[in-house]
Amino acid sequence: MVREKVTVATRTLQWKCVESRVDSKRFYYGRFILSPLMKGQADTIGIAMRRALLGEIEGTCITRAKSEKIPHEYSTIVGIQESVHEILMNLKEIVLRSNLYGTYDASICVKGPRYVTAQDIISPPSVEIVDNTQYIANLMEPIDFCIGLQIERNRGYRIKAPNNFQDGNYPIDAIFMPVRNANHSIHYYRNEKQEILFLEIWTNGSFTPKEALHEASRNLIDLFIPFLHVEEENLHLEDNQHKVTLPLLTLHDRLINLRKNTKKIALKYIFIDQSELSPRIYNCLKSSNIHTLLDFLNKSREDLMKIEHFHIEDVKQIWGILEKHFEIDLPKNPF
Repeated sequence: MVREKVTVATRTLQWKCVESRVDSKRFYYGRFILSPLMKGQADTIGIAMRRALLGEIEGTCITRAKSEKIPHEYSTIVGIQESVHEILMNLKEIVLRSNLYGTYDASICVKGPRYVTAQDIISPPSVEIVDNTQYIANLMEPIDFCIGLQIERNRGYRIKAPNNFQDGNYPIDAIFMPVRNANHSIHYYRNEKQEILFLEIWTNGSFTPKEALHEASRNLIDLFIPFLHVEEENLHLEDNQHKVTLPLLTLHDRLINLRKNTKKIALKYIFIDQSELSPRIYNCLKSSNIHTLLDFLNKSREDLMKIEHFHIEDVKQIWGILEKHFEIDLPKNPF
């Protein structure tokens, strides 16, 4: 086990880059720390940052190739070493950097014999090719190789639809994510009362890890800004909007009656992970696509009893939570 000495902040919350390296034009690495954090905060921040790094940062890539001379994706072209499918896979790997929004056209038009690489792509001025040496094809004979390309900026990934090849247009699986991997770890100090968050980030070269960290943080902040501007009257419901009195009926009948009043109850905004449920009950409900308390109320008794490892006692527990925390006047015995 290798121990590493790291100097961290002890009073005010600070972040620092403790390691940064460039392994190649398309492989950057950075490691960052954030401290001091109270117990539990490092995991909260680490999970959110990892998801934002992998899913919320926009990237640019080639999403389509166009050529009327190509009959289908798995055909071969005389004078070219690679099949059309192999060329499309090579185009998929091209790493681009841009501030474009939307879809733009690019092209390749060269004459063999020669190797075709990323530097042969004719693209808009605002699109930068990160690694000009990326290989595309080998023209073995004096033939003209001309194809059109579509460049798009987006986030996440998009898998091409099967059999979506028509009029010489060939969609390419789009991986817009500039962050190839992200990881977080937690280290404790001061008798495990405080934490240090370590973030590791690997990128494809279109972003540095520091740029990716900044962009992911900004995107997370943008997602939460609407909650800071919610008007106070929207946060409070009148008492008569979320109180329901049910007669002594069977569980099934009570659920039917309660469903008739769900428009008056804001339970669709209360997720089951906000309730005092055991991990077993939470996993049972989640596996059955029950994510909110309203989802639970919309299930019949028969539906609930079909859930694997879910019992009558679990229903009673959730019934008690509804009564205790959400001011719903329900009978003590659900049967």
